[in-house]
Amino acid sequence: MIFRKAIENDLSSIIEMLADDELGKTRENFQSPLPKNYLKAFKNINNDVNQELIVVENDNSEIIGTLQLTFIQYLTYQGGVRAQIEAVRIKKGQRSSGIGKLMLQWAIKRCKARKAHLLQLTTDKKRPKAIKFYRDLGFVQSHEGMKLHF
Repeated sequence: MIFRKAIENDLSSIIEMLADDELGKTRENFQSPLPKNYLKAFKNINNDVNQELIVVENDNSEIIGTLQLTFIQYLTYQGGVRAQIEAVRIKKGQRSSGIGKLMLQWAIKRCKARKAHLLQLTTDKKRPKAIKFYRDLGFVQSHEGMKLHF
């Protein structure tokens, strides 16, 4: 498997994976051509040195996974850097094959290389399999998350 920074041509494959689950299909708009707001967001992410949108390719150069890492500079932890992982998705047909575990192991190494002192994530309470998956990888539910949607 190859882990690499996403390029503009990967955008359709990424959005397709984001839209291809019970929650994603209610909030994403996968169509051809893609709505322009996805390209604008991609460019913003791509131009930010603290954002890394990653794709995972198999041996046939097919995109089979994606994730986004954000590195957040803090004053707490003596000026530490905190990493956040979002939008972890695996292509349907490739799920439950160990790819997710390899992706998270890669992400953990990447965060350590960027000198982050922790990697955090949120996952919807409606995703019990994902919660178990992250727990099995050593993630601990340490805080109660809250969101305010606008």
